[in-house]
Amino acid sequence: MLQKMTVRDLDDEQLRGKRALVRVDYNVPLDDEGHVVDDARIRATLPTLGYLRGRGARVVLLSHLGRPKGVAVPKFSLRPVADHLARLLGEPVRFLASTVSEEAMSASQQLSPGDVLLLENTRFDSREEKNDGAMAEALAALGDVYVSDAFGAAHRAHASTEGVAHYLQPAVAGLLLESELEHLGGLLADPRRPFVAILGGAKVSGKIDLIENLLGKVDQLCVGGAMACTFLRALGLETGTSLVEEDLIDLAGRLLERATGTLLLPTDAVVAPTLESGDEARVVSVRAIPADQMLLDIGPDSAQAFAETVASSQTILWNGPVGVFEQPAFAKGTEVVGHAVARATDAGATSVVGGGDSAAAVAALGLVDRMKHVSTGGGATLEFLAGKELPGVAALTDADKGVT
Repeated sequence: MLQKMTVRDLDDEQLRGKRALVRVDYNVPLDDEGHVVDDARIRATLPTLGYLRGRGARVVLLSHLGRPKGVAVPKFSLRPVADHLARLLGEPVRFLASTVSEEAMSASQQLSPGDVLLLENTRFDSREEKNDGAMAEALAALGDVYVSDAFGAAHRAHASTEGVAHYLQPAVAGLLLESELEHLGGLLADPRRPFVAILGGAKVSGKIDLIENLLGKVDQLCVGGAMACTFLRALGLETGTSLVEEDLIDLAGRLLERATGTLLLPTDAVVAPTLESGDEARVVSVRAIPADQMLLDIGPDSAQAFAETVASSQTILWNGPVGVFEQPAFAKGTEVVGHAVARATDAGATSVVGGGDSAAAVAALGLVDRMKHVSTGGGATLEFLAGKELPGVAALTDADKGVT
């Protein structure tokens, strides 16, 4: 990967009084009253905002929220996010109910050093997800420098994440993006060993590239969650009514052959007739899953085996809960794994939690502060760890070659 400029490479002259157009990822959950439920992604951008404001930049923020499909949907407005950000900053945050408009241009020009302006949801404009050049150019006119701090959207080639960087330079990485690339890149480039990866979640299909990229890099790969069922079927085991991707059973078999001695699957499971029947949950061997039951968590023996593997590791990647942790009856496996990762981190291991549901699980367990790094990305994290180039990163200014 090319060495990219970061916000810290910009001198005060490039920032003082200049409009910093910052792409953030404020795609956060809101409740029915429009209040922010989880502000982790907002808080993660505060160091970048503090850095820019402290150097007298005038900050213009861009973000998406939800999937409004190119039209203005009130429930996806960023206005509540502006109010929440203002409380976090302890300073007013101006909100404008448009993104590309004369009003937005005027508002950006009227900002004083240190001021913050949040524009409306970029996805209210149908051109955003098409990476429309005219929209990207119009966005570029709202700033004097472009700062990408939206790692969670960096895998999307959209007008506000990739296109704008071609019209507004310097185009640099914010502190959050820089941190994500450093921690995730370190896993692939030079991990301390033993290196263990724990993968969970529902489907193998979303993580095939990740698994293939990790095999040969990790010393142990632990697979839990419903995705383990496709591998169990590849071993010829019955999985009852568990989620299985039938079209991927052969591929799972080939991955098992490649991963001889490396891939650790559950040996026992917590099963129940349905997700809603937690009161009927029981532990069985994976070789004896009843025909009318489904695997909803790894069993206690498997959780202990995963925990022991983690305890002996120096580098840990965790992507995906190993059970349906939102339901108490199926949360124990994820809890055991989470606490094992936290203890290993306390003892000096490097732990990286790969965003999405695994980040939510860590937060629910109250373990965020005991992890080395919790990624703000979901799909972006998966694609980066799978070895794919992220358009929102590739478009940034190449520090070695100057402005592109």
